[in-house]
Amino acid sequence: KETMLEIITRRINKYVFLRTVKIIALNYELFLAKRIISSKEYKNSISSPIIKIAIMAISLGMIVMLIAIATGDGLREKIRSKISGFKGHVQITNYDANNSDGSVIPIDKNQKFYPSFSNIEGIKNVQVYANQVGLIRTKTDFEGIIFKGVSSDYDWTFFKEYLISGSLPNFNQKRTRDILLSSTVINRLKLQLNDTINVTFFKNNTNKLPSNRKLVIVGVYDTGFLEFDKNMMIGDIRQVQRLNKWKSNEVGGFEIILENFDDLSLKGNEIYREIDSTLDATTIAAKYPALFEWIELFDNNTWFIIIIMILVAGINMITALLVLILERIPMVGILKSLGSTNWSIRKIFLYNASYLIFIGLFWGNLAGLTLLFIQKYGGFITLDPATYYVSEVPVSINLLSIVLLNIGTLIVCFVMLIIPSIIITKIEPSKSMKFA
Repeated sequence: KETMLEIITRRINKYVFLRTVKIIALNYELFLAKRIISSKEYKNSISSPIIKIAIMAISLGMIVMLIAIATGDGLREKIRSKISGFKGHVQITNYDANNSDGSVIPIDKNQKFYPSFSNIEGIKNVQVYANQVGLIRTKTDFEGIIFKGVSSDYDWTFFKEYLISGSLPNFNQKRTRDILLSSTVINRLKLQLNDTINVTFFKNNTNKLPSNRKLVIVGVYDTGFLEFDKNMMIGDIRQVQRLNKWKSNEVGGFEIILENFDDLSLKGNEIYREIDSTLDATTIAAKYPALFEWIELFDNNTWFIIIIMILVAGINMITALLVLILERIPMVGILKSLGSTNWSIRKIFLYNASYLIFIGLFWGNLAGLTLLFIQKYGGFITLDPATYYVSEVPVSINLLSIVLLNIGTLIVCFVMLIIPSIIITKIEPSKSMKFA
């Protein structure tokens, strides 16, 4: 007689066996695909080098696509943040034809939207400013600059990031002589931190004589954006008000800092509708159209690279799939003689090819993300700031973009494999069995 333990063991074995048979019967295509992948013949077959090349093509394609997306997004975000750091996202000025950097017609600071817009959401800060054109003179050289006067409401987040020495201006005094100056101008004029410089300011009225001011360099910044670094000096707005003989409530304009740059166009229109009819609201995209058109080209280049890389990876996988099918013609004939449908047999090879795609995606993501993190935190690859407005290749790693890229690559490659798998329908069991 059987013991209780033997009965339980026999029943468990019977259950496992029946469960296994049921699973294989329900999805025997996946079962056979796994057996093919794990077999030694598969790894040592003629198709093995072709399969490795296909996996490598997918990995390299994924690396290139990740780098294209991350660097394209990084460069776009970096340039956007630098322009908005100097000029704000939206500028409110007098409604006239003057588009110069010098303040011509002052605006009353007492506006219904200052210090905040009550009817518009998504606005981080509203700050006043006033510009004045000037000339820094030394014993041996001179340099033209734009003096940007700001007040205590100014958001210093941008300049804190790019401050390389010294400190920010102190506005707690009655009228401070503190200024921020770029390392580009300082190196060109051979100046140093805490130097007192002579600046000649030119009046908007050509009949008036220039005015001289002595200002102190308390901070040095370096954004790598030579378009602004070469001539932008930041200081106290009260200096500009005194030069132009303005009242304390008169400013050159307002800068609006948004919480989300993607809302630039929408918020620009909302701000324009909210302000007085005598004022104009201009977004930085409208103020610097050439720069933003150049930035938009990054998206076109990125999409072009993605399409090319996916096509290359898909073509390599098609080649690998065809070799796998041709190598197993006898197996296809046997399965057909046993009653398997064409679609069931095609699924076996599609499962096999999908496994190869997953391997390629895994190694591609691992290598690509490793390179991106090395560049993000090491900054080993540099660029010419005069051409690209940044000193090193910026990297922006977006998890959603990476996930969508992997899913898109997987789907496109899988769809491309369905067509060549039609070759299975052309194989006749009577002829294929001869090769067994």
